[in-house]
Amino acid sequence: MDRVKVAILFGGCSEEHDVSVKSASEIAANIDNEKYEPLYIGITKSGVWKMCEKPCAEWENGICYSAVLSPDKKMHGLLVIKNHEYEIHHVDVAFPVLHGKSGEDGSIQGLFELSGIPFVGCDIQSSAICMDKSLAYIIAKNAGIATPEFWVINKDDRPATDAFAYPVFVKPARSGSSYGVTKVNGADELDAAIESARQYDSKILIEQAVLGCEVGCAVLGNSSELIVGEVDQIRLRHGIFRIHQEAEPEKGSENAVITIPADLSAEERGRIREMAKKIYKAFGCRGLSRVDMFLQDDGRIVLNEVNTLPGFTSYSRYPRMMAAAGMTLPELIDRLIELALRG
Repeated sequence: MDRVKVAILFGGCSEEHDVSVKSASEIAANIDNEKYEPLYIGITKSGVWKMCEKPCAEWENGICYSAVLSPDKKMHGLLVIKNHEYEIHHVDVAFPVLHGKSGEDGSIQGLFELSGIPFVGCDIQSSAICMDKSLAYIIAKNAGIATPEFWVINKDDRPATDAFAYPVFVKPARSGSSYGVTKVNGADELDAAIESARQYDSKILIEQAVLGCEVGCAVLGNSSELIVGEVDQIRLRHGIFRIHQEAEPEKGSENAVITIPADLSAEERGRIREMAKKIYKAFGCRGLSRVDMFLQDDGRIVLNEVNTLPGFTSYSRYPRMMAAAGMTLPELIDRLIELALRG
């Protein structure tokens, strides 16, 4: 029986390039090679596509060949240049292990749609919505889901510093992880925070701080057939959660403790799971997403953000939440590919 050919894309031009390489390395170590034939496509920080042997920190120094995904539905695969000649590699399904811009904002998903190749994860629309936090909040509010109070700044806008009740968070509206995110405790810190966010996006979100514990939930599936992982909880000693920007995240976070399952009652965890599914459906997600929320003291659940291509590193929250619910990483990879092929 022929193995299913899976194009695994990693790297990319975003600030999360290195995290993507780590995620792809974990997937490479856990994919069922008897069932699947993985084709590894690394994308450099400058946007060059290369077929390589396996994802690793030094993948660009190994044997690589120029490769592109053809948008031609008849070709249904990769064009690879070897010895100055093109080879066509048929692809059954694509697995984009790409985080941040161009990886989870609908860009690469658009290329997959043009190519006619099934792919793991959310479609163009839900990817774009979840990537833009301001759009996500508008849609969430219309669905009756609580969000923080927020303001949007475009280009060179300068808000009045007395327009907000501090603390607030200043964020790039369309960026992944915690890059460019600053907690602002007073008006004198606002301008510097906006400039930091502008390094990553021209659209800036100023968000009212929400009092409550930070929780998350992994969601897997299409349409009404959803599986949810265990709820996790983040406790911060100081600052904000930035594990992907730390020097040695594999050894644990420098300023946060992540508890799985969350140190909450079964009833509270159940309500968080149900809210995660409601948010997932409201945004039209499919395949997988990690839904991050705040649980306030009065029991109110407030949306933080939805990550449509969460990390798969050894310290990433999504696979750990699924593992706590009884699904191993090889099983998770298998289920994701099956969902993509099923459509």
